[in-house]
Amino acid sequence: MAYDVELADRVRDVLETLETGGVAEKRMFGGLAFLVGGHMAVSASSQGGLLLRCPPELTDELVATDPERTGRFEMRGKQMTGWLRVDADAVAADEDLRRWVEIGVEHARSLPPKE
Repeated sequence: MAYDVELADRVRDVLETLETGGVAEKRMFGGLAFLVGGHMAVSASSQGGLLLRCPPELTDELVATDPERTGRFEMRGKQMTGWLRVDADAVAADEDLRRWVEIGVEHARSLPPKE
């Protein structure tokens, strides 16, 4: 399944308002990732919804805010700390999408820039 093009457009719209300075787009994990400072912040996932980077120490707290529609990203059967899957219905409202994108962008900004 390809990523949701409409969701990717909505993510772009949010990113334009955040003054991220130099967002790059790259196909990753079957989706379309948005990189800030060379680090993936958020992605329109090929499985629907978002794949999101977050501060590792906040992973469980963020999942607990909406455990029915969010969870740790799983890779090869292993749940990853600092990575979230956010279901499409959890970002249907613009304010919800903005909240999740901001979390990903803030985390990416906190990391040292990649060259």
